[in-house]
Amino acid sequence: MGDFGELVLVVGDCHIPHRAAGIPEQFKRMLVPNKMQHVLCTGNLVSKEQFDEFRSLSPNFAIVRGDFDENNTLPETKVVEIGQFRIGLIHGHQVVPWGDPLALAMVQRQLDVDILITGHTHKNEVNEYEGKFFINPGSVTGAYSSQDSDITPSFILLAVQGNKVVTYVYELKNDKVEVSKSEFQKK
Repeated sequence: MGDFGELVLVVGDCHIPHRAAGIPEQFKRMLVPNKMQHVLCTGNLVSKEQFDEFRSLSPNFAIVRGDFDENNTLPETKVVEIGQFRIGLIHGHQVVPWGDPLALAMVQRQLDVDILITGHTHKNEVNEYEGKFFINPGSVTGAYSSQDSDITPSFILLAVQGNKVVTYVYELKNDKVEVSKSEFQKK
């Protein structure tokens, strides 16, 4: 097996225990400590227990505050550097309209990042726009959102390799984990 580069777990919108009982067992088996070099979280973990669980997965843990997080000391935005990439993190409830490509591009420019990671919509997305990469990991628990009650549980794993990022989207469909892959090259 080849070198995957730096592995980055991207998760968010758990809403445990208010909207979901927990992370699906099929995902829990994959989310074990010291497998990923970084964990980036879009917020709305809601509880300290969930925060501690994700923090235990990697020594490099970054999180932003979601609109339902109990910890109001978390930052609204965060920028981290992984490999050759500047990666911005924002929950997404501040971006109006929610999930809108033009509004997200404005945040991307304000943070001056190559990759912008957002949440809030609970739907995973991986898009390239104007030479930048936009990622939404969805909801790892499949928690319902204010827009939709039929949410597919999902998270994203990034493999950062030099000026390239390989994105693996993990979705739980009919009790089976499905994985799709895409690549982004920094220009």
